[in-house]
Amino acid sequence: MKGKRNEHGRGSNPQRQYRDPQGYYDGPQGQYGGPQGYYDDPQGQYRDPQGYYNGPQGQYIDPQGYYNGSQGQYGGPQGYYDGPQGQYGGPQGYYDGQQGKRPKKKKKHRKLKFALEIIVLIILGVGLFVFAQLGRIDRVKLKDILVNTGIDTSGYRNIALFGVDSREGQLESGTNSDTIMIASINKWTGDVKLVSVYRDTYLDNTNGEYRKATECFAGGGAERAVNMLNKNLDLDIKDFMTVDFNGIIEAVDLLGGIELDITEEERQWLNGYLVETSQVTGIPYTEIAYAGTQQVTGIQAMAYCRIRYTEGWDFKRTERQRTVLGKLFEKAKAKGVAGLVPMINTMMNYVSTSMSNTELLSLASQIGKYNIQETTGFPFNQQPANISAGDCVVPVNLAANVSQLHAYLFGDEGYTPSQTVQEISDKIILDTGIQ
Repeated sequence: MKGKRNEHGRGSNPQRQYRDPQGYYDGPQGQYGGPQGYYDDPQGQYRDPQGYYNGPQGQYIDPQGYYNGSQGQYGGPQGYYDGPQGQYGGPQGYYDGQQGKRPKKKKKHRKLKFALEIIVLIILGVGLFVFAQLGRIDRVKLKDILVNTGIDTSGYRNIALFGVDSREGQLESGTNSDTIMIASINKWTGDVKLVSVYRDTYLDNTNGEYRKATECFAGGGAERAVNMLNKNLDLDIKDFMTVDFNGIIEAVDLLGGIELDITEEERQWLNGYLVETSQVTGIPYTEIAYAGTQQVTGIQAMAYCRIRYTEGWDFKRTERQRTVLGKLFEKAKAKGVAGLVPMINTMMNYVSTSMSNTELLSLASQIGKYNIQETTGFPFNQQPANISAGDCVVPVNLAANVSQLHAYLFGDEGYTPSQTVQEISDKIILDTGIQ
């Protein structure tokens, strides 16, 4: 007997066979062709839209052809194998069995561990060597540091830098400090600002006298010089470093020289200073043959720092000193701590400081973080004058200069100087008539 046909002409017979509008087949056993000819039989077998297979044992072929069987076996996205014993191929085909063995990774880890141990030993060796060399530095403990009431520059580390032209190797006192500089380090950003205090600045020498700033070091060493800076400038400096100019010569040479832009006027004076500097140090020299940008040696850089008779006089000289220090810093920074070992070894005989080995190593280890942002000279506003103390640089209102200094170093706009600084400022006006 013929089966009935629906409106589409398809047939439906007593066995509940049926072809839908697309010609699919649904039989009495629950068989079903599906839109793409997929098959679902009485055993629960099923092929999904991409022809994947899920059988009665929980077997399943996933979209990439991976296999998951009744034993928990699994191919994984890269064909890895995870069996009943916890075995696993891993991304690189590594093997982890019941014993926890991973032969390939273990071998690689051993090599990595050995390499790390070598690196650590090298670092420790360099560190111990540097630490031993630092032990040769002349140490001066600052016992009685003077800080004006209410001074707080937290967030900044301020260090006094003194450069001395000591022909007998005297680093503590007995010689004027030709260079007086303040290095202010922003602890958060690593930015460094340098301020040269003009050596002939007329200030309170902390002992009841008003004389040139440079004389403090000769009469009372680094401690008195630091106290002079703190008292007159409202600072809280607690550490210093003194470097003999011979150390600068050695440092420049060990770093392979530095690049300077030399004017014709500077070139003539520089060559003149080379003669005297060579006689004092015993270091041979070559004259600068032409003006312009060029690589200079240590003794040439030192002679450049000493020029003071061109336009700008001592103000320009301190600028040259900051330029050389900045060039040295950038060269040292590029070398890194390990590359600085020869320089550290050589310069120890030319350095005196209040800082401990640990503090020095901490500063050195962070050299890559530091950046010299700006440099300037102090006082900002001044007037040369021949007074009782000699040819001096007189601050035009010290209190106003100190307020400007704090804005420059610490971003403290509108800073009000301490009562101590105001009294010193009034005394300078009274002594000199300059205000």
